[in-house]
Amino acid sequence: MRTVKATAAAVTAALAAGAASVAAGRLASDAALKAPPGRPLPTEPRLTVHSTAAGQITLTRDLASLRPGTYGLAGNGSHAVVGPVLQDAPHLPDTVVRRLERVTHGFLHPRDKVWLTPNVHVGDPGSALGLDHADVDVPGELGPLPAWFVPGVRETWVITVHGLGTTRELPLNIMEFLHRRHFPVLDVAYRGDLGAPRPPDGLNHLGETEWRDLDAAIGYAVRYGAERVVLHGWSIGATMALRAALHSELRGRISGLVLDSPVLDWEATLAVEADLALGGLQPGVL
Repeated sequence: MRTVKATAAAVTAALAAGAASVAAGRLASDAALKAPPGRPLPTEPRLTVHSTAAGQITLTRDLASLRPGTYGLAGNGSHAVVGPVLQDAPHLPDTVVRRLERVTHGFLHPRDKVWLTPNVHVGDPGSALGLDHADVDVPGELGPLPAWFVPGVRETWVITVHGLGTTRELPLNIMEFLHRRHFPVLDVAYRGDLGAPRPPDGLNHLGETEWRDLDAAIGYAVRYGAERVVLHGWSIGATMALRAALHSELRGRISGLVLDSPVLDWEATLAVEADLALGGLQPGVL
């Protein structure tokens, strides 16, 4: 009888684990296929603001809040920029103190829920960085794709493309660097982005179809004087750049690729996201 009960308990536990794994897998798939532009992925933890002081912010202690580097800190109606963890700042065991670089807009109050984002800037190249730019539309196969064009004197253009959970504000992180080196920059939105056409099924295809919008941007650049292009992509944007380099009829004009965290193995990526849904590893941005 004890053996039967033990077996039944083991089977029940296995079924529960299996159900949790399936649910996590569905969440991971939804995170990748239905991620709304400019919103955090479901696996990105929400952090609580505990307090702010001159040049400091105290957040919930989490793998996310301990990430090294500089990040945007987004909330409902607010955006700030945080720098490195201040190891010597006094704090409780369940909190972490980071340098508060600036509050871009809105206010940060205790108990606000926020999340880290790679979007350090908000706005457009003019309002965020003071750069002259033009709002242009790139003709895509599903309709016009909004883009920012920052002029430069070189014949090689840099075309930037962001990843899931971010917007075309992400490439503003490198825009000043490229502008100082006189590269024309075309920062393009793709299907599913704010202001861009929705994909027919409403889903993100993880670069499999989206790369054609990047291909349209290459064609636009060539029509307006680019002799060569460098594709700079983040995550899924990097995957799109790889596909364009392989399949575009204009791939001979591609003189370079800058690939920031390209998604090369979707099975492994979704498995990690599923583990995150079960409370496992530290999340990333797709």
